[in-house]
Amino acid sequence: MPFNSPYRSASDFPEVVPVFPLPGALLLPRGQMPLNIFEDRYVTMIDDALRGTRLIALIQPVPEQPSRMAAPELYSVGCLGRITQFAETGDGRYLITLTGIARFQIREEMPTVTPYRQFRIDVEPFLTDLEARAGEELVDREALIEALRKFSKANDVAIDWDGVKEAPNEALVNALSMMSPYGVKEKQALLEAPDLKSRADMLVAITEMEMARQFSDGETTVQ
Repeated sequence: MPFNSPYRSASDFPEVVPVFPLPGALLLPRGQMPLNIFEDRYVTMIDDALRGTRLIALIQPVPEQPSRMAAPELYSVGCLGRITQFAETGDGRYLITLTGIARFQIREEMPTVTPYRQFRIDVEPFLTDLEARAGEELVDREALIEALRKFSKANDVAIDWDGVKEAPNEALVNALSMMSPYGVKEKQALLEAPDLKSRADMLVAITEMEMARQFSDGETTVQ
């Protein structure tokens, strides 16, 4: 997806970004995520982002922490998203779409007076994210589609197979990863996969493990 502001190198990104912690949410480069923003602190964050770079860092909190922690521990890797769609609801909420640009590594949390947290980040380890469709030719597309077929049959999930057939490998792998029903740790592993092939292989492996678990629990059988 083309942006009004180009992103070609680490210097195109701010060093400090607002952080939106969201468990179970996976954003990947060129993926799109709709969000309903209603907490006051994050409404303020959106206001500030729209006045600035329109960039937000989406990241997962580490699981199994007290739910009411003011500043929960976060995973060290997240994904920068640009606000590419925006609507006001009239009742204090914002409906936005974030489009993924590049992953990042957290370096340090910054002292701030804003109600939301801000971190110094580094995108240098993930600059290959800026290259669309990198490594597509290495993806085992047949294995990925077969795992999707088994999962959809076992869980009675409707699939747009025409859309799957037409999707490029990067779009297919990342969309399936983002939409997958797996847990926080699995989503984080998919995010941190070093390349597209590794992410596709990991998604197949996670799906096969889930199928095996369902079979052993007697929940379903997969033909």
